[in-house]
Amino acid sequence: MTTRVAVTGVGAISPVGLDSNASWSSIKNGELGISKITSFDSSNLAVHIAAEVKGFLPEEKLGKKDSRRLDRFSQFACVAAMEALDMSGLDPESLDMTRFSSIVGSGVGGIMTLSDQFDVLFNKGPERISPFLIPMMLPDMASGNVSMKLGLKGINYSPVSACATGTDAIGQAFDLIVKGDIDYAVAGGSEAAICQIAVAGFDSCRALSSNQDPESACRPFDKERDGFILGEGAGILLLENYDLAVKRGANILAEVVGYGASSDAHHITQPSPGGEGAARAMNLALKRAKVNRDEIKYINAHGTSTPLNDKFETMSIKTVFGNDTKIPISSTKSMTGHLLGAAGGIEAVFCIKALQDQVAPPTINYKNPDEDCDLDYIPNEARETDLGMVMSNSLGFGGHNASLIFSKPS
Repeated sequence: MTTRVAVTGVGAISPVGLDSNASWSSIKNGELGISKITSFDSSNLAVHIAAEVKGFLPEEKLGKKDSRRLDRFSQFACVAAMEALDMSGLDPESLDMTRFSSIVGSGVGGIMTLSDQFDVLFNKGPERISPFLIPMMLPDMASGNVSMKLGLKGINYSPVSACATGTDAIGQAFDLIVKGDIDYAVAGGSEAAICQIAVAGFDSCRALSSNQDPESACRPFDKERDGFILGEGAGILLLENYDLAVKRGANILAEVVGYGASSDAHHITQPSPGGEGAARAMNLALKRAKVNRDEIKYINAHGTSTPLNDKFETMSIKTVFGNDTKIPISSTKSMTGHLLGAAGGIEAVFCIKALQDQVAPPTINYKNPDEDCDLDYIPNEARETDLGMVMSNSLGFGGHNASLIFSKPS
């Protein structure tokens, strides 16, 4: 008998809310988290807007000492994981913590700390470099710090697959529970890359929108789209052996039923023509879940607002679900911006919330239909609908493709 995997907690920090409930409320209401950059002076850059997390005070949750020693992406990960654990109702003191894992990834890790320390090196010399530089910048430190903060002694590592990182982390934690290697995991992604070097770098490779109006720059699937908006935050799920969750009377929010991953083997930044790799990931997830394609009632698309991603993702969805599919699709990046390695984590949280509320979130800023993107993108307003099973897609630089399928608890 195949081991089932329950979701018993979620945690989030996003540009539209400082916890999962606030973030989801904003998403349902179509509220925008994109604005002028406030965390640094962007006057020497071509891009002046981003989706920043505002009002986040890590010392309130982590204390002053830990806050100073953690890069922002690790702070996000720890606070979101704490929320997920608290929501689950698990009592760590009653558990075998060697069966409890931390699988939390980041696309770029502590790039803000690295950038700051380069300034120290150039302006003050090598003797002034922080002894915490290396442990603050390493991408694995999101997972490592979560493990230390919560006392998790099971398998602990950080997948890095660019913008598919959060989805792969959840999928790999799901696999570990199914195989019986662990019973519990906090899994997802965290990212904090809104700094000069990252903004300049993504702009240099022509990934970011040239539109500097926060109200209209991020418009997935719209004919006028021209690039993504950089975001930050974290999204974490608490995964648990389903039978153990039932046994302890847990409030099961959803079930993870499928995971698929693939590689384009095509280009460092561009998706494979026709979205062939993304289609394979979705088909693998459907096969793993042992469900028919018509059982999927909503897709949270990768939907970055770049010309190629949205076109080829649309083609990949048609490949899997049929050219005439009526499946509702949306990109919540239209509100949060692109959280890079945390995107799959936060979007998984939104999928769980959608199942709970039976509401499919909208794609805002959708005004000009594109003949290459001609599906139902839930334009501008959330939609109440019957959701039994939903899919979340994440596609990353380097040709990474990953899909997850969640269902209502049964």
